[in-house]
Amino acid sequence: MGKRITIDPITRIEGHLRVDCEVNGGKVTKAWASGQMWRGVEQILLGHDARDAWAITQRICGVCTTVHAVASVRAVENALNMEVPLNAQYIRNLIITAHAIHDHIVHFYHLSALDWVDVVSALKGDPAKTAQLAGGLSSWSGNSRQEFTKVKERLSNFVGTGQLGIFTNGYWGHPAMKLSPEVNLLAVTHYLQALEIQRYASKIVSILGSKSPHIQNMAVGGVSNPIALDSQSVLTVERLLAVKEWIDKLNDFIKNVYLVDVAAIGAFYADWTAIGAGVMDYLSVPDLPLDTKGTQFALPGGYIKGGDLASIKPIKTFGDAYFRDGVEESVKHSWYKGGKGALHPYKGETVPDYTDFQDNGKYSWVKSPTFYSKPAQVGPLSRVLAMVAQNHAPTLKYLTGVLDTAGSLAKTKIPLAAVHSTIGRHAARAVSCAVQVDELANQWQLLVDNIGKGDTKTFNKPVFPKGEVSGVGFHEAPRGVLSHWVVIKDGKITNYQAVVPTTWNAAPRNEGDVPGPYEASLLNTPVADPERPLEVLRTVHSFDPCLACAVHVLDNEGKPVVQVKAL
Repeated sequence: MGKRITIDPITRIEGHLRVDCEVNGGKVTKAWASGQMWRGVEQILLGHDARDAWAITQRICGVCTTVHAVASVRAVENALNMEVPLNAQYIRNLIITAHAIHDHIVHFYHLSALDWVDVVSALKGDPAKTAQLAGGLSSWSGNSRQEFTKVKERLSNFVGTGQLGIFTNGYWGHPAMKLSPEVNLLAVTHYLQALEIQRYASKIVSILGSKSPHIQNMAVGGVSNPIALDSQSVLTVERLLAVKEWIDKLNDFIKNVYLVDVAAIGAFYADWTAIGAGVMDYLSVPDLPLDTKGTQFALPGGYIKGGDLASIKPIKTFGDAYFRDGVEESVKHSWYKGGKGALHPYKGETVPDYTDFQDNGKYSWVKSPTFYSKPAQVGPLSRVLAMVAQNHAPTLKYLTGVLDTAGSLAKTKIPLAAVHSTIGRHAARAVSCAVQVDELANQWQLLVDNIGKGDTKTFNKPVFPKGEVSGVGFHEAPRGVLSHWVVIKDGKITNYQAVVPTTWNAAPRNEGDVPGPYEASLLNTPVADPERPLEVLRTVHSFDPCLACAVHVLDNEGKPVVQVKAL
């Protein structure tokens, strides 16, 4: 019998995820991913005007906010077979792309980097050697000896007080940490610089969405941004020029810091390219629509079987029948009634049935989605592989660059197959971020050019028919495929289901008892010290869990379902 370890919570942001592992012979032999929190948005929406859903669904999470707004309006528009004005598409594209860039930067530097970087070791780093190392990797203006000296002094003050502040609770000195003090100092410096840079992405969302988090400008049929060249109270050229300045700042950091740091981490931890693959059926959807109907996209998506890029089956349009008909959710191992077969989201049910944690029974508030009866991994790796499979030139360029840089540092050639791994998910996310910052600039130019043609339209009024209609809205969110499914009768919502990225990845075993992506990726993961299971954190964090989005329960009688005590 192996050692059982339980990590709860496992995330650095908002918690709610428990992971149990059995460790035998220094490796994980079995794993359970358990969502430990509930929400109730689907039930709250019942009976509401369908035009209000986007504002309510944003409250699913305070992190993944814009993504739910856009998926929700797309679901209702799909049900009504609506077109959306070009300006509205471009403004939406700018918001969701800026949000994604913010999410990527925060995920790597502030939620995951400390799994690989030993902050205390950075105190031994030589700022001069660190500057020399950094100068050989990129031309980033923040890579100066003075900057590294300042950060080392700041970090020393943290440690000198006995309080590490934002760096508390790391596994410092863990045997799985292998970066030199200089590389650690470089990474800590970029961690702090990233705190400043990510603000520019939030500013873009705030300017265009009127607020962040929880934007206020979305509407079924478009956006509520009036466009005028002679009024300071609407979207003006001056505001758009400010947005362009912030795009340029983001571009500089992503190309000269983020991409380089991920390649360096990959080189120093090359052994992690053989760890954490898990489910290798990959699902992504196209995004950034370039027409009013959602039939042309800047970024492609599709389904890949078994990691074979030649098997790519593209998903081409909003409401694509191949995607729409392939999604189901099982509750066999989830704390809901039912479990006699998976259900399509249009027929989804969410009736709580808490049983305590059962290894072979129900053990999570997360449902188990499948695509044509099989689990699928979603997220940046799925997105990047789908774009590579469809010869998307920018993706090929940045992915090749990351692999070449990592290979040069590791003094060995790194093949494309290496991305099917824990460290590969980080590489794919950096590549995705680089592609998206280019596309952010492109969408900005498309909007400016379209306004220059005299087109200022941003909204088409929705008309709801008598009787029942249904629709699905999808969005390739930072963490992967997000889909909202709505059934509307006489303008009112009669059923609503959100199938979110973390539902796909954190899924418990499905109807056929097949593990979901988190669980599968942990198998054979080495664990040097079960009392400090850093390796488990590395793999799960590489998916960027967001459990607030992934769980679905509401007790209609107002009775407590579970008690949580904060110590």
